[in-house]
Amino acid sequence: MQVITQSSDEKKHVALLAFPFGSHPFSSLSLLRKLATAAPNILFSFLSTPNSNHSILSKAKSDDVVPHNIKFHDVADGVPEGHVLTGNPIEPLNLFLNAMPENLRKGIDMAAVKTGKRITCLLSDAFFTCAAGIAEEMNVPWIPIWSPLPCSLSAHVYTDLIRQRCGKGRSGKLDFIPGLSAMHVADLPEEVLSPSASDGEESPLSRTLSQMGSALPRASAIIMGSFEELNPSPLNHDLKSKFKNVLYVGFLSISVPATPLPPSSSDLTGCLSWLDGKKSRSVAYVGFGTVAALPRDELTAVAEALQTSGIPFLWSLSDNSKDLLPKGFLEKTRIHGKVVPWTPQSQVLAHPSVGVYVTHCGANSVYESIVNGVPLICRPFLGDNHMTGRVIKEEWGIGVKVEGGVITKSWLLKSLELVLRDEQGKVMREKAEALKKVVLEAAGPAGRATKEFNFLVEFISKS
Repeated sequence: MQVITQSSDEKKHVALLAFPFGSHPFSSLSLLRKLATAAPNILFSFLSTPNSNHSILSKAKSDDVVPHNIKFHDVADGVPEGHVLTGNPIEPLNLFLNAMPENLRKGIDMAAVKTGKRITCLLSDAFFTCAAGIAEEMNVPWIPIWSPLPCSLSAHVYTDLIRQRCGKGRSGKLDFIPGLSAMHVADLPEEVLSPSASDGEESPLSRTLSQMGSALPRASAIIMGSFEELNPSPLNHDLKSKFKNVLYVGFLSISVPATPLPPSSSDLTGCLSWLDGKKSRSVAYVGFGTVAALPRDELTAVAEALQTSGIPFLWSLSDNSKDLLPKGFLEKTRIHGKVVPWTPQSQVLAHPSVGVYVTHCGANSVYESIVNGVPLICRPFLGDNHMTGRVIKEEWGIGVKVEGGVITKSWLLKSLELVLRDEQGKVMREKAEALKKVVLEAAGPAGRATKEFNFLVEFISKS
């Protein structure tokens, strides 16, 4: 490891190991851009797979300028030469995880050689529990990054206890874990309760996540891509009792405060111009992310509810799913609805016409809603979605969550009516606005998140 030597007066070199799936690399790069801007004299290396790096750079917008002190390096994806992927989205994930930590070590060594700078601090996605050992071999600080809600991190930290108490059962609540008393066992990520792969052995992802409880206490600090003020006090106290320097630096890839809306004419999707013609807080924005897709029965239920309600709606729906809509739906709803394959989501949620967001509860999507004070209707899919949905409904009180896991026409009709038109929906909007104010204050010049980000900059500058 690390053959490059460096004198004390040379530039610091911070490497970040990005988890190359889902929204993880985008959040990690957003953090690194902020750090690189705040610490222009530090060299930063961003390490991810070739496909991930290509995707990030190809999707970068003109205003997403990468600071000059960030260098990109490739890490092997673990796919054997000549291997043909089957199309199962879990396969590349398992191959990547099975090739750790050796491929990560090789990537780190290559970054040091290419830059001629010894790495002085190692940042990584918290999914990389093996980074604890790598950093110890390098004799440098390790700082993992957690961007979803902190409650889901707690679930992984307590995996062993949860398995002991609950087995594979799905009933009951997690009131035996500090700060998770509102959570149901059924809300847990699948890897926590059902770790076995199809061959009877623990899956690579489940194995990695279950190691968090032992790996994270070895970190010099932990970066939380959230705000401490959004958590229940018992959760904050418990996490701080287990880890050193828990740093809530704010949302990683969401601007706080929200970026002012551009001229509607600049939006080539036509979404903003369409929203301009709608009344304040009257539109339902529907978007379930890009990873999971609604089953056909639920897709039909959503379409029928939107058609029957007459409520103005903007639906982000892929062209493949669009072909599954009920016959005549697009024609019958063309006056009060708009269906597009992609939306500028942060701008849509910031538009004053949007009154509710029908969502899968991905962390970044929820954070965007909070920044804009928009209530939510939640249909969680996988991973931490269910825990996030529970927080939205029962802790923050800014939305409703489907029970039983399946959207029906009647349930969505009732939920739209409740959030957009009933007194209970008015209370939700007030609570959403209150959360927005909490976040704005915490992200302000004198806020906790700003102070903890500055502490992080100082820490890596002196490492």
